[in-house]
Amino acid sequence: MSSDLVRPADALWWQVYPLGFTGSEPTATPAVRHRIPRITAWLDYLVGTGLNGLALGPVFASGTHGYDTVDHLRIDPRLGDRADFDALIAAAHDRGIRVLLDGVFNHVGVEHPAFRTVLAGGPEHPDNDLFRIDWSGPEPAWDCFEGHRQLVTLNHDSERVVDWVADVMTHWLDAGADGWRLDAAYAVPTAFWARVVERVRARHPRAYLVGEVIHGDYTGFVTESGVDSVTQYELWKATWSSIVDHNWHELVWTLGRHDEFVTHFRPWTFVGNHDVTRIVSRVGDARTAGHALVLLATLAGTPAVYYGDEQALTGLKEERVGGDDAVRPEYPETPDRVPGSGLAPDGAELRRLHQALFGLRQRHPWLAAARTEVLNVTGELLVYRQHGPTGESLTVALNLGEATETDLGGGAIEVLAISAAGDRAGQGDPHTARAEGSRITVPARGWLIAQHP
Repeated sequence: MSSDLVRPADALWWQVYPLGFTGSEPTATPAVRHRIPRITAWLDYLVGTGLNGLALGPVFASGTHGYDTVDHLRIDPRLGDRADFDALIAAAHDRGIRVLLDGVFNHVGVEHPAFRTVLAGGPEHPDNDLFRIDWSGPEPAWDCFEGHRQLVTLNHDSERVVDWVADVMTHWLDAGADGWRLDAAYAVPTAFWARVVERVRARHPRAYLVGEVIHGDYTGFVTESGVDSVTQYELWKATWSSIVDHNWHELVWTLGRHDEFVTHFRPWTFVGNHDVTRIVSRVGDARTAGHALVLLATLAGTPAVYYGDEQALTGLKEERVGGDDAVRPEYPETPDRVPGSGLAPDGAELRRLHQALFGLRQRHPWLAAARTEVLNVTGELLVYRQHGPTGESLTVALNLGEATETDLGGGAIEVLAISAAGDRAGQGDPHTARAEGSRITVPARGWLIAQHP
């Protein structure tokens, strides 16, 4: 892993679902289509958005959506080949961008050659222990991921599976990747991850590893598995739910847990990803999506922006076959094909807000491990202060109702960022903020970030 780049845990990530982003076919094709360069073409845009990490969804050969892998050591032909991948890594690192890969190691696709060979060979096949197959009935039955027969669960009790996964992870870290997102990590025993992580870290001690964990004991998972972080779904849910219900009390409860997590590890934070309804669709408009973005940019953690969210795209996740398509769209081939107004209404304004807020985050890197103090909370108003390890602080006010005067405490304040005037999306001019000492008016359905000079 390159030593002259930002630490992955300190990076600000842009998460991309490559098969959707590049407009790839929905099912596997034998012909190689060189589409990875379409992602490479957006690296300068990533940097220009204020980010410095690229978190890729699945890029390995698969049958359909990328999470049904058939070859972990081959780039999906729909995306390109190894040369395309190597060029992407080199171009990213040249720009100071870290690259995270998405590893699907709970299961493989039903067409994976190893699984097909075992089915053909029967219970005595030497690779039978790679899977959990019941041969007692008239037809073999196998464990699968959450009821999906096309996703065949690996046997995580097998040392050969430990070797398999560790070898794959090491192979792509050797190729220049900076770390891994571990898909469906919650479905795999932490003891398995601990054995894999030990193997991987023996060769790549600084590799960044993030487990997908939705519910449960986040701290326990990190401690027992040895990974660096897990996905902070609790904070994701409380963010949009508090905005929709005009109930910041829900978020405040979650912030208490989040603050405790931060003492043990750096959570992976987000307001959108490839598996959930887009934030603008969740909260209703781009202006209040700005509130979620302010939280993402100022709370502790390792923040990730899902491609399209910075352009105010909408999309509803549905529980049906193809229900992810709306949140995994194709992007233009190059950034210069984006209209001046953006890819959606308010798209340009929301991207400028990302630039401003993540620029602020980069100027205040201590926010990554900050502790949160709630100063004031009602249903519609939340005021909190972020504290750094050596006395740094920023104060944030989020308002879902009419314009409200509040006291930020601590004497005179300087407003660093404020929501746009009126009911527009994006940011406004901090010099327009009306403050008297520590008292200030938070705009209607707006927000502000301030410091004590």
